[in-house]
Amino acid sequence: MIKITLPDGSVKEFEVNSTPIDVAKSISEGLARNVISASFNGTTVETTTPLTTDGSLVLYTFNDAEGKKAFWHSSAHVLAQTIQDFYPNAKLTIGPAIENGFYYDVDFGNEVISEKDFAKIEKQFLERAREKAEFKMRSVSKADALTYYKKQNNEYKVELIEGLEDGDITFCDHSDFTDLCRGGHIPNTGIIKAVKIMNVAGAYWRGDEKNNQLTRVYGISFPKQKELKQYLELLEEAKKRDHRKLGKELELFTFSQRVGQGLPLWLPKGAALRGRLEDFLKAAQKKAGYEMVMTPHIGQKELYETSGHYAKYGEDSFQPITTPKQDEEFLLKPMNCPHHCEVYNHKPYSYKDLPKRFAEFGTVYRYEQSGELHGLTRVRGFTQDDAHIFCTPDQLDTEFKNVIDLVLYVFGSLGFENFKAQVSIRDMENPDKYIGSTENWEKAEQAIINAAKDKGLDYVIEEGEAAFYGPKLDFMVKDALGRSWQLGTIQVDYNLPERFDLHYKGADNQLHRPVMIHRAPFGSMERFIAVLLEHTGGNFPLWLTPEQVIVLPISEKYQKYTEKVLTLLENSEIRALVDNRNEKTGRKIRDAEVSKIPFMVIVGEKEEQDGTVSVRKHGEGDLGTFTIEEFISLIQKEVSKTLVPFNTKN
Repeated sequence: MIKITLPDGSVKEFEVNSTPIDVAKSISEGLARNVISASFNGTTVETTTPLTTDGSLVLYTFNDAEGKKAFWHSSAHVLAQTIQDFYPNAKLTIGPAIENGFYYDVDFGNEVISEKDFAKIEKQFLERAREKAEFKMRSVSKADALTYYKKQNNEYKVELIEGLEDGDITFCDHSDFTDLCRGGHIPNTGIIKAVKIMNVAGAYWRGDEKNNQLTRVYGISFPKQKELKQYLELLEEAKKRDHRKLGKELELFTFSQRVGQGLPLWLPKGAALRGRLEDFLKAAQKKAGYEMVMTPHIGQKELYETSGHYAKYGEDSFQPITTPKQDEEFLLKPMNCPHHCEVYNHKPYSYKDLPKRFAEFGTVYRYEQSGELHGLTRVRGFTQDDAHIFCTPDQLDTEFKNVIDLVLYVFGSLGFENFKAQVSIRDMENPDKYIGSTENWEKAEQAIINAAKDKGLDYVIEEGEAAFYGPKLDFMVKDALGRSWQLGTIQVDYNLPERFDLHYKGADNQLHRPVMIHRAPFGSMERFIAVLLEHTGGNFPLWLTPEQVIVLPISEKYQKYTEKVLTLLENSEIRALVDNRNEKTGRKIRDAEVSKIPFMVIVGEKEEQDGTVSVRKHGEGDLGTFTIEEFISLIQKEVSKTLVPFNTKN
């Protein structure tokens, strides 16, 4: 007998060679029907893998991330099989699961696959899936594996196998198809009930532009047809909410080839919106005891060599700027933290002076590859809502928790209610990726875990996701479409204070190192606004939206009263404008709806006589007639629902 430990901590005994599906059946038949993948002692296994030792077992369904990974990896096998049905001379390379679906990279030779081929591939894919063929793993010697693919003249698989160790090579068989594979499959192809080929794109073999260009075929699959339908509807909604589309329609930002790729230009409405976001955070930061600083957009190369940024980011940064002076080099700053270390260093501090909290909306620059640029979410120049707290070790816990409170305040004020926290720690197997001592890393990681626990955060620990100088607490926010974004980060750093020789005088009259907290609730202004645009569909919270009210006079006869209404609104700090076009009121209302202006007030003869306004709300329609004072009160109450003052003990 073997003892199997389940995720809830319970332990069950089974016969040797029992399988994960046997364990699932012992729990319930319903679970057994839905289990599609498993892991045993942290290693992915098939649901039919015999278990021969004691260990911990986790069972996955399609609702789990690991279950989806197995489902989509298995679907990539079926896609490859289907491609060979139509293109027998095509050379298969690799086909992994990705965040949404899967792809397979294929060398089609002289043949071309395009969108017109998608329907026949989908139909044949489902025919193959209905065979209910089981996925079976088998070990293969290196010599036999090489012989198999050399006979197929598949130099890509041969190259992969040559890089593997003999005794560690496995093939996966299903139906009449075989592929080189490490494992992690669903029980059989029949579980796949729906598939959609999404698109094709070019991809270099192993990502190297010196190699052959392949065709990457993207697809997605589901265990139910209705889930595919829902996914495609979600994609259509995502297209409507694309921040690049909305940014253009709402006149928030633009790009110029003359200025350069990845360098956004903020238009007046976008600059005003961004300014309101900055003012909002500045007000909260002031209450929390932050001091604003300003630092240059460039710094001497030596500065970033000291911090370690040049060694870690040098290849991804803009190249050094040389000056007429020999051997003098500057860099566009990739991060604000080295500058803030020097701000701290400008004078000596006592423990009584700490913590020092320096904040800046600082613009930084990274040379992202042109193929990776995407609207505001991936740019070459972006502004971080950066701050660095220099504190004593005893102050670390309180300061870190105070920053968590600030991040949660930002999310709550902007409608981000669905999020998880991620404690990002070192990759224990690759210590060379990081700077600093193991002792400092352990202290920093434990400090973050303790703070997350004490604040009651729903958090997970992700190994290998730390910054090179310290672990961090990342906030993974789900938007209105259920997509996850990393917004907001807090990092604990014992290393930069050492590199910059920062110190303070302690109560013992000796010099000590401060601990450094890096934090950015927005992350970057550009990316945050992009995510906010897509989350809200351009319907920003009322306190933030570029224009809160548009006044629609029925005709020019009511111009004087219109101006009076506009003045009263503006005197109450309500952002309003007037549509004086010679258009029918219905057309003005439709245009205001398209522009996503939250409130429309209609002014005509009756309104002028009664000193009132007729009010319509975006997406809801007619609200009735209000006095101007009542309408102003309505706006102020709406704003107060989402924009509340930041409360802090500091």
